[in-house]
Amino acid sequence: MDDENTIFFSNLPPVCSPDRYYFFYIGELKAQPLCRYLEQVLALRRGRPVVCISIIPDIMGRYDQENVIALSPYLTRHQATHGSRVSFRTPLRQFCKTVSRHPAIVNLAKQILAHQEELFVYMFESVPEMTLDQLPGVTLLGPGKELANRLNNKAFQFELLGKHVPVVDYRICSSFDEMLAACARLRPDWSQGIFVSKPYSAAGMASAVTSCEEEIISKFGQDQDESTFLITRYIPHVHDPTVLGVVGNGEEVYIAGVADQCIEDGNRFIGSTWPSCLPETICHQLHEHTRLIGRLIGRLGYRGIFGCDYVLDDQERIFFIEINARKQGTTLEFCHALELLLPPGAPSLPELEYHAVTADRFPANTVEPEPGCRPGFCWGTYNHKLARPGRTRQWLQQDIPEKELFQAVGNSGREEGMLFLEHVGRDRTVLAGTFLARSVAVAITPEKVRSCLDRAKEQIQASLASCAGSSE
Repeated sequence: MDDENTIFFSNLPPVCSPDRYYFFYIGELKAQPLCRYLEQVLALRRGRPVVCISIIPDIMGRYDQENVIALSPYLTRHQATHGSRVSFRTPLRQFCKTVSRHPAIVNLAKQILAHQEELFVYMFESVPEMTLDQLPGVTLLGPGKELANRLNNKAFQFELLGKHVPVVDYRICSSFDEMLAACARLRPDWSQGIFVSKPYSAAGMASAVTSCEEEIISKFGQDQDESTFLITRYIPHVHDPTVLGVVGNGEEVYIAGVADQCIEDGNRFIGSTWPSCLPETICHQLHEHTRLIGRLIGRLGYRGIFGCDYVLDDQERIFFIEINARKQGTTLEFCHALELLLPPGAPSLPELEYHAVTADRFPANTVEPEPGCRPGFCWGTYNHKLARPGRTRQWLQQDIPEKELFQAVGNSGREEGMLFLEHVGRDRTVLAGTFLARSVAVAITPEKVRSCLDRAKEQIQASLASCAGSSE
């Protein structure tokens, strides 16, 4: 594929300034604002202005950020089929493979390295397909790629943690046929459902809660060549908490807090709310389970931000569901919230990650919030992904930076506020599997957060020319 035709948008200046310090962000636009926190760390340590160059796969109608390169290996193909005003989602691994070999990106890295000793690459998720760090002077500022890839394998997670934290009953199957046979054998005992998952899945894309063989074949029939499947007993549950943390080394693990995931149809993630509605005693247990997991993966060499998902049944029994060996969907909102909660000067999550990777420890001024913290504000998010192709009729503008919304409610007495984030734009064809938009709400009560998100959901859906899309 012609690399020149993969670039959709760029607003980079023609020449990088030797008076500035540069780093790359590689990943989806939704996590790019995390780089503002990293910029503060690097500026302090390098003693000069810091510039983040964001290399993103998001194909949108408008970009308000500076120093952005938007590209995709699927650009020519989708524009030829759907026209120039098409938005779509590029899988991270294919995107990183294209970025790593792209002449414009490689030459830009070499130009920067002519003026500074190293070039950091910051990512939402470390994947082996990102190979820019093979260039002399380029360093991945995050978890090691191969280890992160190994830890994101759900079968490996259950084998690693089965004796350390409460896990759901599970089996690891080495073929499609073995998985079908195991499900048939276990279904009388696992009568409330069997959760079937490929080793790598996210947001319900490669997993399903099943009640019969026909449902398994309908979802996974095209994956019969897959070598591994994880099956678990489905646990009817009343809470889906997620815990965010940072691994500093084999002993130091920072816990940022517990949020409640919003899950539809058993495994479709559509957003989160914070603080968790769970009692402090349960939050404390979730903290300690996650801290133990952090130490286990830290001893394997993992350094950086991670998350763990759990479920609680109606008896408040906790069951581990998965590790996210990457930044997860709550990371940015936790950064904004912790900035309001913690003492001035306390390190942010990206600063903790920086120290974990570069110094194998946390800084001395690290402050962890208390479990079950009940601040004077709340936040929630909503993600809208299309299940079928759609067409937009209006653009939902982001009015202010998300950080300002948190400051307005947390510091200025405002009772509530809501923002639309990363809406793809007006009069665009949006392909299935693409995020149409996200929304974040900050308010003084959970009820006000829910009310804001309900309005946001309606307005995002109304931005479509028809009701062809649905959220995920």
